Amino acid sequence: MTRPYETLVVERHGHVGWLIFDRPEQLNAMNHRMRDELADAWIELDRDPAVRVIVHTGNGRAFQTGVDVMEVATDGLGFERYRESMEDFDLHFTAWHQDVGKPVICAVNGLCAGGAFHWIADSDIVIAASDAQFFDPHVSIGQVVAIEAIGLIRRIPAEAVMRMAFVGKYERMSAQRAYELGMVSQVVDPPERLREEAQRLAETIARNSPTAMRHTKRALWGALEAGLTDACRAGARHLVAMWGHPDQTEGPAAFAEKRAPDWQPLTPDPDADPDPDPDADPDATPAPGP
Repeated sequence: MTRPYETLVVERHGHVGWLIFDRPEQLNAMNHRMRDELADAWIELDRDPAVRVIVHTGNGRAFQTGVDVMEVATDGLGFERYRESMEDFDLHFTAWHQDVGKPVICAVNGLCAGGAFHWIADSDIVIAASDAQFFDPHVSIGQVVAIEAIGLIRRIPAEAVMRMAFVGKYERMSAQRAYELGMVSQVVDPPERLREEAQRLAETIARNSPTAMRHTKRALWGALEAGLTDACRAGARHLVAMWGHPDQTEGPAAFAEKRAPDWQPLTPDPDADPDPDPDADPDATPAPGP
C-alpha cells in the first residue's frame, strides 16, 4: 500500500517500483516537503517484497533541478533549515542515503541541474532521454559544488565534473555527451519512449535472483568505500552469503530444465539500518515490509 505524498508519485508495475518527482511547475525542485517524503518513499519501495527494481524519474519537462531556490529565498529559513543535517552528513533523500538494497535505475527526462546530480551519482544505472540536458548552476547562484559532484567523480572523468562545476549555468551537457563520458549507459530516442525503456530494462533485471542482486549491490558499492584487498574480502563474504540459499540451487536447476527460475522473495536485510530516518514520526504508519 502506498502512503499519500504531496511531491512524489509512487507506483508499482509488476516487480518494478516507480518513484517519480511530481512538482512539474517548479521543474521538480526539492522543497523541504519533498526532502522528507523522499526518505519515506525509498524505504517504502525497498521494503515492499513485490518490488525487485526501482525506477526514478520526473514528471513534466525536468527530471530535477536541485533545491527549491524560491523557497530558500523567501521562507525566512533559507539553507539554515538544512545546516545541522548537512554538517552531520545525516541525509535521507537518495537511495544511497537510505541504504536501498535493490537495483535503482535513474531515468533522466529533460533538465537535470544542480542538486539533481545527487540522484545520478547515487543510482546504480542511469539512462536518459535524447533531449536531456545536464548542467550545474551552483556557483552561478553563489553556492558550492560539493557532495553530488564528489559522487559523480566515481562515474566519469574528473575534468568533466570540474568543467560543469566551474562553468555553472553557462553551458549544458547533452545526453549524447553524457553517454560518451559514461555518465549514462543508454540514450533513448525518441524521448517519449524513456519510461517504456526504463520499464523494459527494470523488468529484465527483475528476472534475476533478488537476494543475489542485493548481495551484489552491497559488494560493488562497498568496493567504492574500500581499498582493493578490503573490497575483495568483503565481496567474498557476500558471495559466500548466498551459499545454501534456495536461489543458488534454483538457478542452475531452472537452467538445466530450460524454464524460468522461481526465485525466493527478499527477506529483511540483516545489514540494513532498521530505522534509516532518525527524525521519522514514531506514530506514523510503517512502510510495508516483507
